Amino acid sequence: MDGTMGLRGLLCMYVVPLLALQAMPAQGSPTDRPKGSEAVDGVIIRNLKVNCKVTSRFAHCVITSQVVNSADEAKEVAFDVEIPKTAFISDFAITADGQAFVGDIKDKVTAWKQYRKAAISGENAGLVRASGRTMEQFSINLIVGPRSKATFRLTYEEVLKRKLTQYDLVIKVKPKQLVDHFEIDVDIFEPQGISKLDAQASFLPKQLATQIIKKSFSGKKGHVLFRPTVGQQQSCPTCSTSLLNGDFRVTYDVNRDKPCDLLVTNNHFAHFFAPQNLTNLNKNLVFVIDISTSMQGQKVQQTKEALLKILGDMRPGDYFDLVLFGSGVQSWKGSLVPASAANLQAARDFVQRFTLEGSTNLNGGLLQGIEILNKAQGSLPEVSNHASILIMLTDGEPTEGVTDRSQILKNVRNAIRGKFPLYNLGFGQNVDFNFLEVMSMENNGRAQRIYEDHDATQQLQGFYDQVATPLLVDVELQYPQDAVSALTQHRHKQYYEGSEIVVAGRVADHKLSSFKADVQAHGEGQEFKTTCLVDEEEMKKLLQERGHMLENHIERLWAYLTIQELLAKRMKLEGEEKANLTAKALQMSLAYQFVTPLTSMTIRGMEDKDGLKPIIDKPPEDSQPLEMLGHRKTFMLSASQPSPTRPSSNVMQLPSQVTGGFSVNGQLIGNNARSPGQHEGTYFGRLGIANPATGFQLEVTPQNIMLNPRSGGPVFSWRDQALLRQDEVVVAINRKKSLVVSVEDRGTFEVVLHRVWKGSHQDFLGFYVLDSHQMSRRTHGLLGQFFHPFDYKVSDLHPGSDPTKTDATMVVKNHRLTVTRGSQKDYSKDPRHGAEVTCWFVHNNGAGLIDGIHTDYIVPDIF
Repeated sequence: MDGTMGLRGLLCMYVVPLLALQAMPAQGSPTDRPKGSEAVDGVIIRNLKVNCKVTSRFAHCVITSQVVNSADEAKEVAFDVEIPKTAFISDFAITADGQAFVGDIKDKVTAWKQYRKAAISGENAGLVRASGRTMEQFSINLIVGPRSKATFRLTYEEVLKRKLTQYDLVIKVKPKQLVDHFEIDVDIFEPQGISKLDAQASFLPKQLATQIIKKSFSGKKGHVLFRPTVGQQQSCPTCSTSLLNGDFRVTYDVNRDKPCDLLVTNNHFAHFFAPQNLTNLNKNLVFVIDISTSMQGQKVQQTKEALLKILGDMRPGDYFDLVLFGSGVQSWKGSLVPASAANLQAARDFVQRFTLEGSTNLNGGLLQGIEILNKAQGSLPEVSNHASILIMLTDGEPTEGVTDRSQILKNVRNAIRGKFPLYNLGFGQNVDFNFLEVMSMENNGRAQRIYEDHDATQQLQGFYDQVATPLLVDVELQYPQDAVSALTQHRHKQYYEGSEIVVAGRVADHKLSSFKADVQAHGEGQEFKTTCLVDEEEMKKLLQERGHMLENHIERLWAYLTIQELLAKRMKLEGEEKANLTAKALQMSLAYQFVTPLTSMTIRGMEDKDGLKPIIDKPPEDSQPLEMLGHRKTFMLSASQPSPTRPSSNVMQLPSQVTGGFSVNGQLIGNNARSPGQHEGTYFGRLGIANPATGFQLEVTPQNIMLNPRSGGPVFSWRDQALLRQDEVVVAINRKKSLVVSVEDRGTFEVVLHRVWKGSHQDFLGFYVLDSHQMSRRTHGLLGQFFHPFDYKVSDLHPGSDPTKTDATMVVKNHRLTVTRGSQKDYSKDPRHGAEVTCWFVHNNGAGLIDGIHTDYIVPDIF
């Protein structure tokens, strides 16, 4: 096993008596595989696994695919998957030819400036495209050497939204060939308890699905496992083609013993509100329908079919009317009428008879519908307590009457005045969907696209079903003002049966004991009030059961919802207000490493035939499907660049001098809570970053960040958010997370605050190198010596003194070393609990690997 290793290949290091290197592929031919699947042009998908962990509605999914080139020549292999549009990609990595290539998320402008040539700056060469109605397609092609393999790993995250009494987790399945090891593993943890759980595969015969989809739930935990054999994947007993092509859907719901559930952990909270056993509110419903000539053909026929079905579902206590707009505007009645049998039949006759006409007077149609609802609330006492709803459907843009979009938005806003929600349905691809979205958001509603397809009637009906049964109006979720900050949306115009309101935010330090949630709303014939309290004992039990994952997922749920809301709000703003919201959304996207419309993920060490590097973007709502945008890019590994994996040095025993002019030294702390006989882990408790030439000094501890401490400079806590600049150095403090030090034209480093459980060991610091490619060859130090590649070879794998571990011989720097295969925590992506990575451990304090001996790197002071 040969290779070239630089610091980016040092995924983990261990203190006395071991140092560790990232493990390389084990010896043996990659074509030694189980019988069953057949190579397609010499390429085999050996493994394809989807692992999803859902905690309190927050889904964290990892897709891993190992592809083998069994041919004697280089081949193009593909990683081609689909993920939900509502999800954010948070990680991507490729391991190939003994190197790991990891995505790096940065702001979109910087990413495109760095990775696209000016001559082709207008080309959209991202790897993610819209795919159908609810999915996005992620596709990358890679040249892999003969008899080699590549492993792809994509991570995405989303908050599952409750619709029609259940949560849906949809996994797209389309491997395009038989796979030796195919697996979907879904693990669900819901503190309220799971009330139902199901899993279905659209591509499997019902009997076969029953046999091979394993599902179970008990209490808070649910599990779904789909692991078909090669034979079960075959489209027929003698076929080499796969029947795995469609949706794998997991649906579940939770117990509703209480009207709301309140979770608080790690200074963040999530509040889930979905009360049951409420009396339905009657509704005042007005449909405003586009009848311009562009609706001709199937669209108007499907609209009529949906309206007829909806009229059949109206309840006796409801009131309604219909407004049609083309060149002019016409109403069926011009005022609300009760949903009696006679009125409903008359409305059906009207729907069946109406014909199309002329242009699109969208402004006139909407104002007519709004006036009908406003008049009824003022003149009909019997409907004043109903839930009023306005639903508008159009397939085009305003072309008659008022056509200026900003004026239409103003007119609608002034007419509704926040009294009821407006839901806009955009039929087909020719609508200005952003315009419809802004209008709905400004008026307490939302917009939904209706796709031109055979099931458009069902799409319209499906939307109506979600708002057909209002239970509460003017819902407000309130929290102690001195205890919370950064709340997501906590006022909702209406709450519907089968849905759920989710609010998240930050809880101030030491305010847990006083934290609660009060909910007020109007229900049928009475006021609705309830108070939700935090069950601290129950939270302790939950943390014991789910541990760091619960903490992490609650915080990321808050971040996900906050970013989504900021992105939505910025659509309706201009100027400085929009710039401020954009900056906040960008800062959070970077802090939580989400690929959003404001960020891009770049992958260094890869390029296509034109020298372009891959970029992962979030496609816009109106982007076209992949097949409409030309050929996919094929990328190759660039031999001139080492792997960009960020090394974790948080358990280094010795200080590290990083680059000429700049130094980074670290003071160690021990693990005081270790068990008898357990190895004494050591951690960075203090870091000093300095440049003697300019007098710059930065001291970092788990408690404080001090700029120029020896000359009385400012002191910051980890609760601060700040951006500092001195000479050529920029320091960005990200609240309670990390700080990033950028040295102009030389390198970028990150210090991450690792907080740990009380009673384990002390909080500590992790030091990570984000960018070192411009550092001098003279850079040295315990870490600095590895910033540039060196050659090594691992051979003679054999059982070690510990029979559970493998020893081997490593030839490096003209030394033959005994190394041991093991695992170590890598905290670079998950500062809370880290991820296990496989390593080669180098004995005797790294003797033979590091230059000199480890005591050579001890210095008397961090500066």
